[in-house]
Amino acid sequence: MATARYWLIKSEPSVYAYAKLEEDGRTEWTGVRSFEARNNIRAMTPGDLCLYYHSNEDKAVVGVARVLSKPGPDPTAPGEDWASVDVGPVVAFTTPVTLATIKATPALKDFPLITRSRLSVTPTPAEHFELVLKMGKTKLPKTPASKPKAKPRARP
Repeated sequence: MATARYWLIKSEPSVYAYAKLEEDGRTEWTGVRSFEARNNIRAMTPGDLCLYYHSNEDKAVVGVARVLSKPGPDPTAPGEDWASVDVGPVVAFTTPVTLATIKATPALKDFPLITRSRLSVTPTPAEHFELVLKMGKTKLPKTPASKPKAKPRARP
């Protein structure tokens, strides 16, 4: 069995907050219009874990999501060469980890949120993923999250 990889995904909370992902149970991660981020989506596999970052407004990592589907075409761009995956909630952070805190942490000087700040989907080293979880006073559930709702909902 392949080892899960880790990612950082970004969404503005006014567009699609982590709480909305928890409410919906799953969503299609669509609307990415950067070739590098698209290629990162294409590298995702079901079971991979994602740090969920609220960009622009909160500027904090607020939860963990799980990739639920293999990459496929982005339904918001028919006939174009963009990609999407389905993601579902795993756990909300007990304490959000702000961008300022991340920047002030020497062990995260190479964290993709800092080094690739404009990119909406980036691979994340396991040690960074684990450190951000610890900083957020959050542990992954010991059992897999409950079965996600069957019908994915597209993000606005």
